[in-house]
Amino acid sequence: MASGGTPVAKNRPGLIAALLAASATFSLFLIAGLAWAWSVYYSPGPPAQNDESTIVALPSGSGVSAIAARLKNAGVIRSVDMFKAAATLTGADRRLRAGEYEVPSRASLKTVIGLLTDGRVVRHFVTIPEGWSSAQAVDILNREAVLTGTIEEIPEEGSLWAETYEVTRGEPRQAVIDRMQRAAEENLAELWARRSPNTVVRSPEEAVILASIVEKETGVGAERPRVAAVFSNRIRLGMRLESDPTIIYGITKGRPLGRGIRRSELERDTGYNTYLIDGLPPTPIANPGRQSLEAVLNPPRTDDLFFVADGTGGHAFARTYDEHLRNVARWRAIEARAAGETPETVPPGVVPNAPTTAAPATPAPTGDAVITMQPPGSLRPATPARTTVPSPTTPQA
Repeated sequence: MASGGTPVAKNRPGLIAALLAASATFSLFLIAGLAWAWSVYYSPGPPAQNDESTIVALPSGSGVSAIAARLKNAGVIRSVDMFKAAATLTGADRRLRAGEYEVPSRASLKTVIGLLTDGRVVRHFVTIPEGWSSAQAVDILNREAVLTGTIEEIPEEGSLWAETYEVTRGEPRQAVIDRMQRAAEENLAELWARRSPNTVVRSPEEAVILASIVEKETGVGAERPRVAAVFSNRIRLGMRLESDPTIIYGITKGRPLGRGIRRSELERDTGYNTYLIDGLPPTPIANPGRQSLEAVLNPPRTDDLFFVADGTGGHAFARTYDEHLRNVARWRAIEARAAGETPETVPPGVVPNAPTTAAPATPAPTGDAVITMQPPGSLRPATPARTTVPSPTTPQA
């Protein structure tokens, strides 16, 4: 029996040597493979076509294979299998996030996976400024290249919430409009619920109309409550609003006029010209912001009926017409000095280039000349509505 066990004992060293050799060979291959994988993981990737970066959009719900395929098709990785292996071995396959990514040129596999797991997506924003019309808002959306589709018709004036919105590549433009309108409805409902008994508007729709005029009359946020108070006081007294922006809207329907208002336009009844109509125009003339809406719905109690630019970017307010005339004279003097002219003496009761039934005015320009209007935010002397009795402080015609 001993002789039967002898060959096994003699062959054992050879077997061990063979196993060790195989193990060594495997280890060498393993080390070489790991070194190669390490090199691929950290080495620069393919160059971008524009030598700067490549935009890749990964839809929500995409799996590792679909993501790898998109990255390969976009030219930001060299191998689908290497990406999947790297994502699996690092545990990144469970943390990859959808979105739009800007991958730098020659980004390594490690960099690409890091972008996707950190969620460093490209973000796009669209801003609708306060006081811009719906036509202008559509222009903004049409210029945004990441959006798709067309807007069939211009939204109702005042129906958009002036705000900055985040949009995604491929999002339909109409979908963004829908979001803006929902935001307007929600915010208006919230503000209307907190309105003051002192407000003169009788509905949310009237609030938007008056707020749009306030928005266009002053760009100084701190002044909006006081401007809203002036218009509220005029409405209470039955005085016409006499707001230049309403003339312009009646002409352009929300586009910039690009010049002064002509005499014929001042006298044109477009339905919006508040020098000719009583009360509010039929629709808003812009999309007002929160501050203007809050000012209209919660106006402060003042006796102001007029305002005009004061040369500082703000306005001088007045309770009486005589006080307003003095403020206008100061503004005209500032204008003249800025133009290098000698300020003219303004006779009592005269507002240059400001036709009014409340006091004598300078001769009107002949023909259809462009009229030098009051600075934005200024009001001409009030014209009492025909159906009301003017306030004792309002000069009679």
